[in-house]
Amino acid sequence: MSEPPTPWTPEPATEPSYEPVQPGSGRGGGLRERARRFLGPIAGALALLATKGKALILLLPKLKVFTTSASMLVSIGAYALIWPWTFAIGFVLLLLLHELGHVIQLRREGVEASAPMFIPFMGAVIAAKSMGEDAAAEARVGLAGPILGSIASLVPLGLWLATGDDFWRALAYVGFLINLFNLLPIVPLDGGRAMAALSPWMWFAGFAGLVALTIVAPNPILILIVLVGGFESWRRWKARNTPESQAYHDIPARTRAWVAVVYLGLAALLALGVAETFLERDFGDV
Repeated sequence: MSEPPTPWTPEPATEPSYEPVQPGSGRGGGLRERARRFLGPIAGALALLATKGKALILLLPKLKVFTTSASMLVSIGAYALIWPWTFAIGFVLLLLLHELGHVIQLRREGVEASAPMFIPFMGAVIAAKSMGEDAAAEARVGLAGPILGSIASLVPLGLWLATGDDFWRALAYVGFLINLFNLLPIVPLDGGRAMAALSPWMWFAGFAGLVALTIVAPNPILILIVLVGGFESWRRWKARNTPESQAYHDIPARTRAWVAVVYLGLAALLALGVAETFLERDFGDV
């Protein structure tokens, strides 16, 4: 015989695990409160970007998408819009070897340097905490780029002489021209680095020459170099009498002579290379 069923009794009430919804509390409440909750995170994000923007910019080169190889591919794609893609590849490779010259010499000077980062239609850049312990080291770092870049330009020159193909001639011309342009005696160009060990007065001569070139052939890159170069030359000139600046530029006369020989000799050879490989027609035709 079964037991009689147990009479049902209601369970005791428990406190809710959340606070009850009140009018205007944000859970279906007033319009003003909903707008505040919606726009608040956006405003916070904008404030974060404004205060941390510099840190984010410095972080970008460390992201995988901004590695050297990726930036090279982006630059090749950009240059392929105006040149044949084969020429764009050769051009970017010449830029790479030029920048690697700086990287190699910086590391020989004991300065940590980043891998090259390519910027379409602007060339390539590297990051380093300094250019070395004195003006002689800065000059060596500056000249190392055009030296290796000029050696790299001998490859298409040799191929042109061997085959007679104007494609290689045009590529050699561009290589010589880029490295010659970088020898203009104004910072941040490589020639300005060399002038740090020779005569800082030449910065103003280089600045005047670059301004004249910009007036004759206006170009966004030239304008940017004029602005950066003018500011940097003036900053260094104002600090020329400080003990730190005098110690930085106090290098042996023999070292200055070697820098002058390398600078002038390299500029003469590059000018000859530009003259001998000059092409009348546009690179897009090669």
